[in-house]
Amino acid sequence: MSDDAGTLTLARTMQPETDLEVKRSHFLGRAARTRTQEEARAFIASVRTAHPTARYHCSAFIVTVPGGRPIERSNDDGEPPGTAGQPILEVLRGTRLVEATVVVTRYFGGTLLGTGGLVRAYGEAAARAIKAAARVRLVTRHLWEVRVGVAEAGWLEAELRGAGGAAGPAGADLAVEETVWGATHAVLTVSTAGPDPTGLVQLLASLTRGRTAPEPAGSRVVERPV
Repeated sequence: MSDDAGTLTLARTMQPETDLEVKRSHFLGRAARTRTQEEARAFIASVRTAHPTARYHCSAFIVTVPGGRPIERSNDDGEPPGTAGQPILEVLRGTRLVEATVVVTRYFGGTLLGTGGLVRAYGEAAARAIKAAARVRLVTRHLWEVRVGVAEAGWLEAELRGAGGAAGPAGADLAVEETVWGATHAVLTVSTAGPDPTGLVQLLASLTRGRTAPEPAGSRVVERPV
């Protein structure tokens, strides 16, 4: 797996609010990264608090469940059934984002839009909010510990960092995450995009003439800007 693979979601930063005007009604859209249903509902509540005089706060969210299917929910918040929450959810599905919530707040302008008009307006407002939001890709990096004598540690770290930008099985796949120094030995934590350490094993064997090999040290998820 390369760093181009992974799960797409929103950055954790505060996202911009967009404004769509349709026949004097204003549809304010905002998206947020939400990892759980509780976070999603808290975000929806915060938007409602920020716009206490608005008539509608329609929403949809998708959150993941470890080992299970994603949870999807939508809410029309008093608009005719199927005209607000569902269009927002459909837009969210189309982006393939996970752990995301979109709220569209409507300030009624006095002109009825009809069911078709509402569907289009809420869908467009959701699309604008998501387009304006910063995204990240969640990528799993597999960790390996490399134990080496202090005298060689600095040199080996430099060689591995240099190899990280090279092509090949142990090239762009590889990154030195940290180095912990001890009295006689140092431990380098190296990450690879995939779970197969063959390329790293071969590289270390070449650099150290077989004196050191990587030991598995788990994995972690990192965020890459999109």
